[in-house]
Parts: sequence; C-alpha cells; structure tokens
Amino acid sequence: MFFLRPLRFLVRALMADNTPQQMALGFALGLMIGLVPKGNLIAVSLMLLLGAVRVNLGTGMLTAFCVSWVGIVIDPLSDQIGRFLLRHEALQEFWTELYSMPVLPWTKFNNTVVLGSLALGLMLFIPAWRISLPVFRKYTPDCAEQLQRLKVGQVLLGTDLTAKLN
Repeated sequence: MFFLRPLRFLVRALMADNTPQQMALGFALGLMIGLVPKGNLIAVSLMLLLGAVRVNLGTGMLTAFCVSWVGIVIDPLSDQIGRFLLRHEALQEFWTELYSMPVLPWTKFNNTVVLGSLALGLMLFIPAWRISLPVFRKYTPDCAEQLQRLKVGQVLLGTDLTAKLN
C-alpha cells in the first residue's frame, strides 16, 4: 500500500477545499504560476500564495504543471509584452526605482519573458476564474460522488481501509 501514498495525496488534495469557487481560484492561480518562468522571486511568491490562501491546492498544482508546458510555446508572446512594458517611456522611472530596491532585482522583472508572463497571467486571471467557475460548479459534485462510489476511489481515499478496521 506504500506505492499508493502519492496517488492518495493527489486525490485528497483534489477533494479538499473542493467548492467550485476554491477550485476555480486554484485553477486561475495555477495558470499564473504555470505561465511565469521558474527560478525567480515572482514564481516563489506565487507558489507561496497558492499554499497560503484557501484554494484547491491540487487543482492549482495540476494546472501549474500543465500550463508550464504551454508556457514554453507562449514565451515569444510574453517576450513581446515584456519588451513593450520595459521600453515604455512613461514606465522608465518606475522600473529604475524598482530595480534600485534591495530585494526586487531577485524577481527578475527586468527579464522581458518574466515580466511579460506575469502581465499575461494577471490579464488572464479573472477570465480564467470566470470561465472555469461554471465548469467546476457543474462537474465537481458529480466527480466527487463517482470517485467515492468506485472501488479504486475508496482505496485512494482510504475509506475502504477504515471500513475494514471498524
């Protein structure tokens, strides 16, 4: 049963905090995390935010994992957005001021892909939440009920083992 532990963790993470609102927010935050290149303070901060707020962690992590693969394809668009923002004359003083702060250079916001991905993620956050909310409202109760009825779901949730012990 030791080999089932990672699968149980995933199923429990998907089942915990599984209101449609929490799942949709986890999806939207996971989208932002997936778009931003890793290895900078922005990505670390977004991951901390995912763990700190009450959203569905499983949905957020799964979305971040899947979108990370798509993010590679979107990098040219992110580069254009970041280049536009960094070169915009009205923002030059703002970027200079940010870069002179002690910790902010670790965010690597001066990288066009990082800044563009963050901006794209911020632009897509509300639409991703609004689009995914009705989907989670419709399918979450059915999926949870089906999973609890299946023998595999009972084993993964641990309800099969607790029933045998009682």
